[in-house]
Amino acid sequence: MEQEHNNTAENSSEENLNFNNRIPLDDLKNSVERLKTQLAKVIVGQENFVELLIVGLLANGHVLIEGVPGIAKTVTAKLFAKSIKTDFSRIQFTPDLMPSDVLGTSILNNSSEFEFKPGPIFSNIVLIDEINRAPAKTQAALFEVMEERQITIDGNEYKMDPPFMVLATQNPIEQEGTYALPEAQLDRFIFKIKVDYPSLEDEVKILQSHHERKEIKPTEVIEPVLSPEILNKFRTQLHEIVIEEKIVNYIAQIVTKTRNHPHLFLGGSPRASIAIMNAAKAYAAINGRDFVIPEDVKKSLNPVLGHRIILSPEREMEGMKTEDVIEMITKSIEIPR
Repeated sequence: MEQEHNNTAENSSEENLNFNNRIPLDDLKNSVERLKTQLAKVIVGQENFVELLIVGLLANGHVLIEGVPGIAKTVTAKLFAKSIKTDFSRIQFTPDLMPSDVLGTSILNNSSEFEFKPGPIFSNIVLIDEINRAPAKTQAALFEVMEERQITIDGNEYKMDPPFMVLATQNPIEQEGTYALPEAQLDRFIFKIKVDYPSLEDEVKILQSHHERKEIKPTEVIEPVLSPEILNKFRTQLHEIVIEEKIVNYIAQIVTKTRNHPHLFLGGSPRASIAIMNAAKAYAAINGRDFVIPEDVKKSLNPVLGHRIILSPEREMEGMKTEDVIEMITKSIEIPR
């Protein structure tokens, strides 16, 4: 009888083990670590920046990168794209850039027929440098392609090959000759990453790394880690990540409170709630878990909500930041156990 009881307990333990590991996340976690290792060959002290790029990639979102010139925003985005075995294109936004310069245009060929010539947006990883330099009509050309992964020209639809991700940079300091992104455009980005200056220790490492590389270009140091097929497999696994109802309610409560908070003029939309959930799943996966915990949600809040909510004019004049309000809201809601 005792032996039978032990066998039953052992079987029960194995069932629990199978339940806890029902999604094989080892490959995903190891690939993320290799990706971080490759980027660390060149990028120093931007661990959070790199991790957010990876989470955005896994969550199938676009990322807006904000920071002053010279802190490796563009370099990091280029190296990130190089670490994935996909096509890459870069578009420098300028005040005279037209939508056709981005999307493509139809031209008359030798057969007297109009033929569509794709623009640089037809790639997998697209880096848009200084996105706020182009006028509103060129920015608006990105609405459809960022949301639906397709463009419509002359009544014809052209699909983007997966994966498709837009990495856009902007300078928060210099506003002369720029066009602020409208809220509808900002809402297309899953994250807005604010990149700060490196610390003294990191700056010393940057100088040493630059000196040791000699004439070798940063892009020559990075080796591809992920293929589109593997990335698609990882994204499919993310759909299987368990998120309990109490965590879903937690996300909904946070976003709902942004809509009626006295310090905010504009709150988050349901798209923000979905972005938080998808990002939280990605955070869980890269940490080797097939279930979401409140900490995953908290990590996602500032990057997802920071560019979607707007402070009231009075609070903005007082120097309050959106991060302060998000922290206030988070503290006012009971963490699910």
